[in-house]
Amino acid sequence: MSKQIALLCGMLLFTMKVVADTQQPYIYYVNFPVTLLESEITVSAQYRLPRNIEEPMPAVVILHSSGGIDRTGKFYARKLNRAGIATLELDMWAARGLLGGTQNRPSSVQETIPDAFAALAYLANKPEIDSERIAVLGFSWGGVVSLLSATQQYAPANDFPYQFAAHIAHYPVCWAYNFLPGFELNNLTGAPVLIQAAEFDDYDLPDTCENLVDSLSNEDREYVSLNMYKNAYHAWDRLEQELVVDDIFAHLGQGGSVTLSPNRKQAFKSRKKVLKFLKAAFEQ
Repeated sequence: MSKQIALLCGMLLFTMKVVADTQQPYIYYVNFPVTLLESEITVSAQYRLPRNIEEPMPAVVILHSSGGIDRTGKFYARKLNRAGIATLELDMWAARGLLGGTQNRPSSVQETIPDAFAALAYLANKPEIDSERIAVLGFSWGGVVSLLSATQQYAPANDFPYQFAAHIAHYPVCWAYNFLPGFELNNLTGAPVLIQAAEFDDYDLPDTCENLVDSLSNEDREYVSLNMYKNAYHAWDRLEQELVVDDIFAHLGQGGSVTLSPNRKQAFKSRKKVLKFLKAAFEQ
């Protein structure tokens, strides 16, 4: 009897493993060129492709924070992949010989906006991807890129045939827009925009993001939605050890320390919100 039980348990474990494997995405490591003002670089990325999904499928470009790639992108990618959405998570620092962090990143966010559009073109030319259902999701630095790429100002030249179907920006330093040169948030492309931010974010005040949205023109405001998380700090969905960094952009541009504090409850809520937002955007 014990041998039969052991055999049954073994078969059950094997069956569970096979089922689990079919739910895991195909994972590839890819490279694509990014044209800058005076040079060209090659950006690497992790390309995750859901299995057994009818093609062509939607996709999301994932853009990391100043710290570089951590667990945050994968936290969202796994959820999106299970929902039948491909993901392409970029490493914007390695191609530039940077290690990441507030002291070892590009001199301006605008330098990395071409990365997002190059990723869009890369995905749009994949036969398994629906070129009209590609969104961008960014965190902090990547969130700024996501927001600015939603404006006509930073859209590529007229012969560029693709446009993001949706933009998601997590904790994107709301005070800077329509205040600092190069951070004009107006004349939006018309794709829906979701901003998710935290009450205790050390870059902003609790009402900074709300004031930003309220300040937009009536036409632009209809494309933008804001979701605030109470009792949460910058990078609440970075489910790693709490970290304190210094950044010149902190405290409304006065500079100072920023607390990156994980909040699992809010992280799962924000991930659920992202998926709901994308599903609506992709159905338009």
